[in-house]
Formats: sequence, C-alpha cells, structure tokens
Amino acid sequence: MLLDVEHLNVFYDKAMLLNDINMGVDTGELVSLVGPNGAGKSTLLRAVTGLVARDREISKRSTGGDVVLQGLIRFENIQIQNIHAHEIVKMGLVHCPERRRPFREMTVRDNLLAGAYLIKDRDKTMSNLAKVYDLFPVLKGRGSQISGTLSGGEQQMLAIGRALMTEPRLLCIDEPSTGLAPILRAEVFEKISEVSRLGITVLLVEQEVGAVFAMSSRNYVLSSGRIIAEGTGEKLLKDEVIRKTYLGL
Repeated sequence: MLLDVEHLNVFYDKAMLLNDINMGVDTGELVSLVGPNGAGKSTLLRAVTGLVARDREISKRSTGGDVVLQGLIRFENIQIQNIHAHEIVKMGLVHCPERRRPFREMTVRDNLLAGAYLIKDRDKTMSNLAKVYDLFPVLKGRGSQISGTLSGGEQQMLAIGRALMTEPRLLCIDEPSTGLAPILRAEVFEKISEVSRLGITVLLVEQEVGAVFAMSSRNYVLSSGRIIAEGTGEKLLKDEVIRKTYLGL
C-alpha cells in the first residue's frame, strides 16, 4: 500500500473533524474522496500531506487553541503523521490545493518552475517542464502570461502542472472543479484521468460524483468526519441509501 491511514482522528480545539478514519491508496490507483460539504474531505487531505501539523503550530501561536491529530499515516511504510509538510513533499506526496492558488503576479512559466524548487537538477526541471507542456498545451502557449489573468480552468491546469513539477509519487488534488463551468470541469477531469494514465497515483477530493466515479479505481464516502462507505462507483451507486442520502443523487 502506497498510502495507509489507520484510526485517524483530528480535533480543532474540542471539535472532532475526523473520526477513526481507515483508508488506503495503492500504487497506480486513482482514488476519490466524496461526500457532502463539511464532511471532512479537505481536512483528511490536509492531514495526509502534513498541513494539519502546520495548522497545529499556527493555531498555538495565534490563538492559543489546539489542533490534535491522532492515529497513523504511512507513506511507503514510513510514518509521516508528525513530519513537516515540506519533508513530505520531498518524499513524493504532493498536495494540489482547492481554489488553485497560483502566484498571481508571476508568469505561467515561473509558476511552474516554482513547483520544482526542491529539484536541484536543471536538466530534470526542464524535462519536467516539457512534460507538463505536453500534458497542458494551453500552458505552453501562455508561458509568458501573468497567471492571475488566466481563466479558472487554465488556473486549475496550472495548479496541477505546478504540482507535477515536483515529480509526485502520490498527487492529492482538492476540489478541482470548484467554480468552473461544466465544459471546463469536463476538460479538467479528462486531464486528471490522463495524469493517472501516465502512471501517477492520484487521491482526488471532489463533489462531482458522476464524473469521479467514471474515472476512479475506488471511492471513499465521507459524512460528518467518518467514512461510511467504500467501493467502486458501480457498487456505491447501487446502494440507494448511499446514493440518495450521502451523494445527493
């Protein structure tokens, strides 16, 4: 198992956001996390990639509050639940954040190169840049354009491209369809499928259930901080309670 999460709990002060999470992602899979708003999907992704640990440090400094993470998170059989986020990135576990968040005043090309800040071999960086441009030709055509002027769909492709510059073993993508028109959502989902076909393992948080079920290997359904179902899209859609109560279908 590439990623293995066991009995994970996350508390913000006294509020429990994740409750006894057990899940895993195997090498080569495209696994999705779905569920209603506020279910804990983004918190789970942040816990896996070390950002909850960062939240804990910030919270103690700024508010005196506490963020508590309990349980085990293993990446390639190494426990990472107490490792800093930048060290986790070096291991190949990379977070592509919700709402894209480009460096808005920088060009598209400079944004992509910023994603390779941990790679010291310039030839490898240029090779990775060429691969990203092959995957997202629109970014190559806009390499000198200021990133803040891109459309929402182009910014999402830029965010994924920037994450790919780090050479991820596991790419975690948070809500890539947020704020996008249906035609752009379809294009972004197709690009994520293409990333998976290139052999990169993907953990995807999404609310567009129909789209992710069509492309994922397996799916986890979260509700109120708990995993309440797991399986293929076909299996989950056959469960009327899951479909109507938790997936809104």
